[in-house]
Amino acid sequence: MKVFIVIPAYNEAGKIRRVLLKLKKNSYKNIIVVDDGSKDCTAKIAEESGAYVLKHVINRGQGAALKTGIDYALEKKADIIVTFDADDQFMVKEIKDIICPVAKGEVDIALGSRFLGKAVNIPFLKKMVLKLGIFVVFLLYGINITDSQGGFRAMSRKASQRINLTADRMEHAAEFFSEIMRNKLKYREVPITVRYDTYALKKGQNWSDSFGLGMKMLFNKYMR
Repeated sequence: MKVFIVIPAYNEAGKIRRVLLKLKKNSYKNIIVVDDGSKDCTAKIAEESGAYVLKHVINRGQGAALKTGIDYALEKKADIIVTFDADDQFMVKEIKDIICPVAKGEVDIALGSRFLGKAVNIPFLKKMVLKLGIFVVFLLYGINITDSQGGFRAMSRKASQRINLTADRMEHAAEFFSEIMRNKLKYREVPITVRYDTYALKKGQNWSDSFGLGMKMLFNKYMR
């Protein structure tokens, strides 16, 4: 099976080389980095590291970057597409675990869950907001999950073709659940490790951003 790793990246020069090196050492060769309008040398480092590099002229957001990368992976005849972060929070060795149920045909999409696995040094407020997101996802989509905003997932070709991401920014996290429900896709959560260091905490969403995302999800569902 052809496995493609899609990595959205915005100003990730500090970590992207390390992430790509780990992927290469673990024999993942089909790596797509979508440089989402970075102002640093993210794209140059990714190209030097042997990844396919796609560039957005402006910063459009993580949802748009994932859409660009997934579409390109499908053009390259990917059988399984893994979405992965550029900030070295995820464990490359766990990719095989998240791919496994998809490769076996047991599910269409496998969703990484830090709360089934480990959330190392997660700030308390962020943890509480993510837990609240679990309730919001169930309320909106009737989907039972333990992690509402995971960026580490594996999708079959069928699921990748059917999931239609339209939100450019972080609202795409909710779209995955909406599309799973709409397309009646089989899903399973897989335990993963997410590590919070100073770099990741500085780059990532804070608890108020996550709360605002939840409010947007509710508004989009009931007010439009």
